[in-house]
Amino acid sequence: MKVIIIGATHAGTATIKSITKRHPDAVVDVYEKNDNVSFLSCGIALTVQGEVKNIEDLFYSSPEILEAAGANIHMKHEVTKVDTINKTVTILNLTTHETTIEAYDKLVATTGSWPVVPPIPGIEDERVVLSKNYSHAKELIRYANDDKIKRVVIIGGGYIGTELVEAFNVKGRDVTLIDNQPTVLNRYFDPEFTKNVANMFVNHGVSVETGKTVQAFESKDDGIVIKTDAGHFSADLVIMSVGFRPATQLFKGQLEMTENGALIINDYMQTSDPDVFAAGDSVAVHYNPTGENAYIPLATNAVRQGTLIGYNLTVPTVKYMGTQSTSGLKLYDLNMASSGLTGAHAAELGLDYDSLTMTDNFRPEFMSSTEPVLMTITWERGSQRILGVQLQSKYDISQSANTASVAIQNRMTLTDLAFVDMLFQPWFDRPFNYLNLLAQAALDKEA
Repeated sequence: MKVIIIGATHAGTATIKSITKRHPDAVVDVYEKNDNVSFLSCGIALTVQGEVKNIEDLFYSSPEILEAAGANIHMKHEVTKVDTINKTVTILNLTTHETTIEAYDKLVATTGSWPVVPPIPGIEDERVVLSKNYSHAKELIRYANDDKIKRVVIIGGGYIGTELVEAFNVKGRDVTLIDNQPTVLNRYFDPEFTKNVANMFVNHGVSVETGKTVQAFESKDDGIVIKTDAGHFSADLVIMSVGFRPATQLFKGQLEMTENGALIINDYMQTSDPDVFAAGDSVAVHYNPTGENAYIPLATNAVRQGTLIGYNLTVPTVKYMGTQSTSGLKLYDLNMASSGLTGAHAAELGLDYDSLTMTDNFRPEFMSSTEPVLMTITWERGSQRILGVQLQSKYDISQSANTASVAIQNRMTLTDLAFVDMLFQPWFDRPFNYLNLLAQAALDKEA
């Protein structure tokens, strides 16, 4: 059996490991247009600010490791055409510029995503950069260590954008964050949480410019001017971080896609062509809170889906469980994590929902110290099924988001979470864990 895999980032690397482990007799050829695999872009901001000392540590695999596992790794080879009818791919060797055509029995599309680059006049200025891959990371680190770069404007207030705000602020730069949404982290947290982030940025000297849309860039000898619909800003460096699009142009007109180009897959990672599998940022995921497909480009989704391809390559065996889009981040000393829908997103979708926000300490006040936890729970009216949980504290609340993820995955209700068994020990929590208390407060509101 001949398997061709296009792309070797997170989903591709996981697929290679899973297929070579479970199908040792398969011939696995991997085509990657870059000169590296498995780069953890989530560590870019950490490297910029100096938390990660060596950027090379952000690689968790290599062509040599994947070759040793049993795959044939072709670096700097770009797949330029896919023919799903005749089951062939056309490959361009980016070193020799030779073109070859290879046949497959099974094809895996782990082509990933690429940052959205809006058609803004002047965006071609070399001082407007992206943050996605290894090359971008090296460029950002070079800028972070260049004393001539004093003014940094970051466009986009999502996870990557806010982490880069902190990173360049810690490096002593004059940082401005511009976002066209009303708050930072608008898609991940409700306003009670995001206003704390904005206030924290301001207290650290960051200029937070939300509700502003960038209309043009003007190049100057001494910098670049960012023109918005509500004022102009000057910078030595601009970082674009306004989202991602699936890189699926190879399959247009051949495989079923969502409106944004994400490949549609079934429970066993097969596309509309059963001999073509797909995983990672190139696909739409099953979003459990709504039961619908959604585009959620996260490394967690990618590695799970890629691993499942190995299980399901010849026979549908293990179903994909879907996702709650569980995620978290740390900005300065503030920890944030969420799973499932925010109230704002539930309202946008027209769901019949309710939500409750409260604050409680994570452990008893008689302990020498404790920390308050800001938390919100969102649920479906009537059934009381949990749709989402958000958490914020100086205390590490990340594992509680994982608990919430399991609750949403298993369609647990407020009553389930209110009284599910959790440990009590004063070092760790109260007789009722704060998630128990959150669900109990929601039950009171329902009553």
